[in-house]
Amino acid sequence: MTKKKAFVVGLAGGIGSGKSTISKLFNQIGMISIDADDVAREVVEPGTPCLEAIVQRYGNAILQSDNSLDRKQLRHIIFNNKKEKTWLESVTHPAIKKRIEDLIQAADSKYVLLVHPLLFETGQDARCDYIIAISVAREEQIARVCMRDNCDEALANKIIESQISDIQRSELANTVIKNTGNISDLNAKVDTLHQHIIEVINEKKFTK
Repeated sequence: MTKKKAFVVGLAGGIGSGKSTISKLFNQIGMISIDADDVAREVVEPGTPCLEAIVQRYGNAILQSDNSLDRKQLRHIIFNNKKEKTWLESVTHPAIKKRIEDLIQAADSKYVLLVHPLLFETGQDARCDYIIAISVAREEQIARVCMRDNCDEALANKIIESQISDIQRSELANTVIKNTGNISDLNAKVDTLHQHIIEVINEKKFTK
């Protein structure tokens, strides 16, 4: 028996936009989420082909004492050298895409939330049936990234500049969530969106 194709809802937001917080609210109402950032960490774990390729390029100095990837050091390399960023993406993106597809196929909630900071940039928007963009003030993004990742504003700005703009993301999505940092407000927005997505799914079933 062929498994029914999953309905995929993309949750697109730049770094520091609050993707994790919003996805957890969807989890609380029973929806499974797949976080591309988590998958990106998984595909470079010790023993993976991706990590082996990274070590071949940068040497053992790119590893921490436990032989795991020094992500902070790698981040500094790729966001200061476009050629290295392009190379890294050529190595990791195919592995990330395959793993995401495996997780989508294994999910069994009414729809699957694909949480991705580079949803449009990597072409993963094509895998989605509906897309939510998170809109957040640039200053708030920078503050969150610096606090969370213990980095300076210059690096935070480079990372944000490497992603499509808040305006572009919002224009490409089906709907937009404005993240003001108010959790009660976000909760209400997620509940409303959930009901709307269920309606969209039911309409698609009806029109088939």
